[in-house]
Amino acid sequence: MNMVSIDEDTITSVIEKVMVSVVNVSTIHLLQVSPFEIAPISGVGSGVIFDPNGYIMTNAHVVEAAQRINVTLYNGEVLSGEVIGKDIATDIAVIKVDRRGLQAAKLGDSSKLKVGQFVIAIGNPFGLAGGPTVTMGVISALNRNMQTRFGLMEGLVQTDAAINPGNSGGPLVNLAGEVVAITTAIIPFAQGIGFAIPINTAKRVVEDIMEVGYVRRPWLGIVGVSLNPTISTYYNFPVDEGVLVYRVAPNSPAYLAGIREGDIIVAIDDKSVNSIEMLKKMIESKRVGAEVDVSLVRDVSLIRIKVKLLAFRPPE
Repeated sequence: MNMVSIDEDTITSVIEKVMVSVVNVSTIHLLQVSPFEIAPISGVGSGVIFDPNGYIMTNAHVVEAAQRINVTLYNGEVLSGEVIGKDIATDIAVIKVDRRGLQAAKLGDSSKLKVGQFVIAIGNPFGLAGGPTVTMGVISALNRNMQTRFGLMEGLVQTDAAINPGNSGGPLVNLAGEVVAITTAIIPFAQGIGFAIPINTAKRVVEDIMEVGYVRRPWLGIVGVSLNPTISTYYNFPVDEGVLVYRVAPNSPAYLAGIREGDIIVAIDDKSVNSIEMLKKMIESKRVGAEVDVSLVRDVSLIRIKVKLLAFRPPE
């Protein structure tokens, strides 16, 4: 592994290299404040160019409900932006501007991040002359899970580099000038610490958005409840642990494979399932199109069913 010299020249050269790819993202959405009055609400964030043909990565919450998006480039040029797709679960969105030949940032490999590694957060919250804002820190922790208003965000990078709301959606870069994460200011109690989405996660999301407009995730298609000995004893179920299926989505993988309401899922690929959370993680760890062996109890019989996991498409 090559060691990078940490000095002012290294830091400033990294900033100069990346800052031309960092943009300001300003939004307007209309809010009905009374039966007869609609008020325009403005928002601001940052983004990073990842494709020279006008494609920009930012946070999903930055462009949430936006009726109009303006993107300010490093040179001060303001362009109209269009949302190509967004994924609330990972807080990643792709927007497009009508411009080619832009300077795209180099995307790194977040699997190589280490605690204690120096990183630089770059944002463009105001689109003002003088360029983006910069903060520096270290990787404080990896694989953090945090609850947000959009749900549980998993596998986050934690850093002590300050991330203000206007910097949300900008890049977190290493000292080689590679984007290793996309910063997010969506964590409500993050004071003095910042969080970012690993770039490997962001790249997978962006790839799906660019290809089909949404993120392809495997799904089983059931609504269930976790069993425990107390519930099982009360209802006289034949097992103490598992997931009781009380709804099966029509034409879902579970429905097509023959899983029905009242079944109790006890294992996936011979690995015991003791909660709905565990079942969800097991399914999400699989690839779209994969086949899984589902062991379930129906009445008093143990049954094994093969289920082909299809891609879940979110409603329009």
